[in-house]
Amino acid sequence: MIVGIGVDLVDIPRFERSLTRTPRLLERLFAPAERTLKPHSLAARYAAKEALIKALGGSDGVHWTDIEVASEPSGRPVFALSGETDATVAARGITALHLSLSHDAGLATAYVVAEASGAASGAGALS
Repeated sequence: MIVGIGVDLVDIPRFERSLTRTPRLLERLFAPAERTLKPHSLAARYAAKEALIKALGGSDGVHWTDIEVASEPSGRPVFALSGETDATVAARGITALHLSLSHDAGLATAYVVAEASGAASGAGALS
């Protein structure tokens, strides 16, 4: 059952200017494995993290560097969660996270669907 969805859109040139102006953003927003990527890939990953927070219904218990966007051998993007963020997602009963990324014409976008099994609970649940 879908318990949350999130979408985010990032202006790549603006994001790149922010990284240039504030180099410490790399360390605050990205896991070590992500920090060497090109700006368009970083912008898409930033959008993915924002979309995940929206799908979860907020940022309580979520830490930027606990969220890594990795790739399966096929190239499909997936979340590799760790630390408190992983525990928070599990505590909310979320059993699957689906992620789609795209970038074109100076924009990066991400779409996240959070799924849980069983009764409705967590982010976005109807009562």
